Amino acid sequence: MTQHADQRSFDEILARVLAALDARRDETLDLLDRLVGIPSTGGSAAECEIQHVVADVLHADGFDVEIWPLDLDELTADPEFPGMEVERHEAYGVVATLSGHAPDLGRSLLVDAHTDVVPPGDPEQWTGDPYELRRVVRDGRDLLLGRGTCDMKAGLVASIVAARGLRAAGVRLAGDLTIAPVVGEEDGGLGTFALLRRGVTADACVIPEPTDLDVVPANGGALTFRLRVPGRAVHASRRTDGVSAIDKLVPTLAALEALESRRNADVHPLMRRWRLAYPLSIGTVHAGDWASTVPDLLVAEGRLGVALGESVADARAELEAAVAELCAGDDFLRENPIVVQWWGGQFAPGSSDDDAFLERVRRAHTLAAPGARPQEVYGAPYGSDLRLLAPYLPVLQYGPGDTRTAHAPDESVPVEDLHVATRALALLYLEHCGLV
Repeated sequence: MTQHADQRSFDEILARVLAALDARRDETLDLLDRLVGIPSTGGSAAECEIQHVVADVLHADGFDVEIWPLDLDELTADPEFPGMEVERHEAYGVVATLSGHAPDLGRSLLVDAHTDVVPPGDPEQWTGDPYELRRVVRDGRDLLLGRGTCDMKAGLVASIVAARGLRAAGVRLAGDLTIAPVVGEEDGGLGTFALLRRGVTADACVIPEPTDLDVVPANGGALTFRLRVPGRAVHASRRTDGVSAIDKLVPTLAALEALESRRNADVHPLMRRWRLAYPLSIGTVHAGDWASTVPDLLVAEGRLGVALGESVADARAELEAAVAELCAGDDFLRENPIVVQWWGGQFAPGSSDDDAFLERVRRAHTLAAPGARPQEVYGAPYGSDLRLLAPYLPVLQYGPGDTRTAHAPDESVPVEDLHVATRALALLYLEHCGLV
């Protein structure tokens, strides 16, 4: 076949695939509606339920599906376990594969997409039921609202419907295509860690996390920490005879803010798009047990951003040193120092530098959205499962939605971005796995 004939043949296949996907727009929305309706917060029964639902969907789509209960005792005892913030008594792994027709000629691709979501928060801040998919127009944008639409059920749905489009167009991939819906991403990475321990791998991996259809080859890390800030209890009427743990939080916050500033003074080029590349924040504060008692303990929990290329041990040491310096300069805290504890999700930074795979993702997007704005390539300031996969295979994030709406009330994904991502993933399957 001549080069012109090869191009003509590819163009014909491309047209068939895009037509098949356009015909499945309603299917895409229906599947997203079904998944958003499952309140799959970490540690809940619904987190297990959605794994079975997605497994059934993939099986009906012709995938060979494995589903198995995760051995939580064995996984959490592993020295490299990435941490967990919610209690789980049960969890499942799912791997679904479309076997390639010429694996020696093609490349295998893994799609890693988490099914867990964060809690909805205050329902009064939502304009509707968080677990009911709603379509609205805001500021001229056609949006789909619901918990998990952005982070990241839309990306999972796009990856599934992309494969449907290929099958409907009669495409036969040379290499294997594997879709792995995973649990526990939001609080450490349980599902992907279990996937790796099971030996699942591929020649490359795409994670359809929300990137606003840009390409993300790197993530900063994020370490969950706890501060136990002491005080000295006394009756509130004799306040000055005691020491309020709440008062000691004030200089602690100032010390943490100064540390954050130092850690962001010079950042990796991939992270320079962010006003704050490596945030340090306090998320919860609990103190006291009686309104008329000066509190003798305050417990604050937060998140420390970890720089690209920085070790987890070095990042921890910096925060511990800043707290120790604060305590050394305070008469009470010098004798009663703040205790730093590391718990929950421990997301190391991660990056992948396979230029060939990155260019395949970019070409797929360009074909899927001709005339769209140029894609950006950058590192994300949040942790993800990318850092678990990067030591083993090339891995990138590409998906619909903007992280500004993730974890927020009225979380949303643009309808058109969902369809563009579906087309782009289908074309990535073609580009990466090859055809027979």
